Amino acid sequence: MKESEVKQRAFAMPLTSPAYPIGPYRFVNREFLVITYRTDIEKLRALVPEPLQVDEPIVKFEFIRMPDSTGFGDYTESGQVIPVSFQGRKGGYSHCMFLDDHPPIAGGRELWGFPKKLAKPTLRAEIDTLVGTLDYGPVRIATGTMGYKHKVADHDAIMASLVTPNYLLKIIPHVDGTPRICEIVEYALLDVNLKGAWTGPAALTLSAHALAPLTDLPVLEVISGTHIVADLTLGLGKVVHDYLK
Repeated sequence: MKESEVKQRAFAMPLTSPAYPIGPYRFVNREFLVITYRTDIEKLRALVPEPLQVDEPIVKFEFIRMPDSTGFGDYTESGQVIPVSFQGRKGGYSHCMFLDDHPPIAGGRELWGFPKKLAKPTLRAEIDTLVGTLDYGPVRIATGTMGYKHKVADHDAIMASLVTPNYLLKIIPHVDGTPRICEIVEYALLDVNLKGAWTGPAALTLSAHALAPLTDLPVLEVISGTHIVADLTLGLGKVVHDYLK
């Protein structure tokens, strides 16, 4: 293989059989259970990297079903997103993410810098309850529940929440273990088709785990539960802060 061909084909690893295809990445019937809760603001500030800023003691715990996604297939994801601001713009910082499918783990980490680890999340309706669970190996570390479609949510407010900026800390090490890439990446959800959104009573339980420390941001009070179904495209990112320059 000639050097020019290597450079032309080198968008992902492995070179001859990439773990994921080139985008765009479209998601159809993507389903969210988002439980918003209050936590300890000092613990939040200790975990969120500057120059992102924490303005209030809020965390959003998300369970997301993705039954139809370009190149990634059918999978489920879960994790903690922290409302932040960057240069006066409000958005969300993805603190940790757990999912059950290798291509979006590889693509998410390599392209955007999503903090993805392998685990087993689920999201399903059980009679009158929407139930989200997250298992790390054999250990249940999160359970979220919400009354199923109790009240229609405000369409404009949900759309606004879906199209706000999102921020990631992307880290790629050098061959000697030092950081080769260390930067804040901004991305957005594009071409959003909101099919439905509902609210209802919600509850969230987190359990301690050495390798999935969700309880570092303890649940002090559940504020709301939101159930969303939408089609959307995951936009590619841009670097907004480089720690190595």
